[in-house]
Amino acid sequence: MGEVRPIVHVGDPVLHNPCDPVTRFDDELAALVDDMFASMYAAEGVGLAANQIGVPLRVFVYDCPDDDGERHQGVVVNPELELPGLGERRLDTGDEGCLSVPGQYAPLPRPDHATVRGFDAAGQPVTVEGTGLLARCLQHETDHLDGHLYIDRLPAKRRKQVLAAYRETLSTKADISPL
Repeated sequence: MGEVRPIVHVGDPVLHNPCDPVTRFDDELAALVDDMFASMYAAEGVGLAANQIGVPLRVFVYDCPDDDGERHQGVVVNPELELPGLGERRLDTGDEGCLSVPGQYAPLPRPDHATVRGFDAAGQPVTVEGTGLLARCLQHETDHLDGHLYIDRLPAKRRKQVLAAYRETLSTKADISPL
């Protein structure tokens, strides 16, 4: 349906600044959402924030399973993330990756349950509750809209390792000449 747009990579300022709230729920927003889904699927991701395709608006799309393996798909505009209180929190210590830091993964503890409240592309209120990968996705994509990448949550030494491996991958690709 939508147009596949290139994914913005770590280092681009659009990824490192908070995004602007959406104020108009119109055809332009609907087209952006279509492009975001097309871009996410083309990149084989499970979630994508608008700033990952260079648009600094508070919108993300997702298509991923929860802890029970049930697939959830949707869009959240102007999301507000809610996490369990510290005494109620259980952490999922699984690996996390990002389309904006391709090929790199690192263990990152996150709460195993999350809720996001916001709006759909038509401006209707939505609430998305997630467990497992869906909970991780809701937190990860909301972080993007706040100007943070998952690597920003890693200990400094591990973050440097991930970035060094990412740069190495880039330099290796640059050394390969096309046939």
